[in-house]
Amino acid sequence: MTQTATRPPLTVLLASPRGFCAGVDRAIQIVERAIGKYGAPVYVRHEIVHNRHVVERLKALGAVFVEELEECPPDRPVVFSAHGVPKSVPAEARARQMLYLDATCPLVSKVHVEAGRHHEAGREIVLIGHAGHPEVVGTMGQLPQGAVRLIETVADAETFQPVDPANVAFVTQTTLSVDDTADIVAALRARFPGIAAPHKEDICYATTNRQEAVKAIAARSEVLLVLGSANSSNSVRLAEVGRRAGARAYLIDDAEGLDLSWLKGAGVIGVTAGASAPEVLVQGVIDKLSAAFAVTVEEIDAARESVTFKLPRVLVS
Repeated sequence: MTQTATRPPLTVLLASPRGFCAGVDRAIQIVERAIGKYGAPVYVRHEIVHNRHVVERLKALGAVFVEELEECPPDRPVVFSAHGVPKSVPAEARARQMLYLDATCPLVSKVHVEAGRHHEAGREIVLIGHAGHPEVVGTMGQLPQGAVRLIETVADAETFQPVDPANVAFVTQTTLSVDDTADIVAALRARFPGIAAPHKEDICYATTNRQEAVKAIAARSEVLLVLGSANSSNSVRLAEVGRRAGARAYLIDDAEGLDLSWLKGAGVIGVTAGASAPEVLVQGVIDKLSAAFAVTVEEIDAARESVTFKLPRVLVS
């Protein structure tokens, strides 16, 4: 009897799209090209994206990750993370005559522009998001303190008291749960029918597509494995979406985090990856599964993505 015949069968439903989005890909390229152009070290304020493996690989290339600009020497380039930064950060870099490269995702920058326009129009701004997340800190930091009110839950939306209920606008973090955000927006609209909304939904295409892909596989899966780091908002949301769809969902950094006992008795599992998780991590999980099971992989396409973002001109000239 062959080894393959002794392994129990396992169908793996592989979500598509999964893994890197255009904003993450652009941010990583900015760090890589900056190191190539200016040499090491290149400093990066905060994790360029929320994935431990990406950060460690860039460290090996010569990136130095810091929390604040004051930790960077003024004579070396510094990159701002994909999550965006408060306006005070580039202002400080200019004051110190530092060379800085802004890797903020263009879809996050879009939210910054929207918030600025609402502020100029005199509207009271609500930001739907998670307190303390770098993207939220960056968006709130685009405007004077107190100009943006953070709402995290439906309960927050139901108790929010604006100065002028007829003059309110909302923007959102780009990596939220589509369904949770819809509930919060519905609560706001019920109270403030004239609330100004984004021209195009702020939750980014990649977040939406990956959540739809999880819904497509989780309903058929007994277990869902999400590749992503615990501080990755969009990855955490994928696990939540999977649980709501009926799967037992686990968020893991890589194959080492996979406990095969989770799969006991399972015949069909789903696998996906957050927008900052490299595809090599998915392959590592498939390889580990294949060593223990007779694996059949079925890729489930929920959407096609063709979005790309331009790099800063200084890095392509």
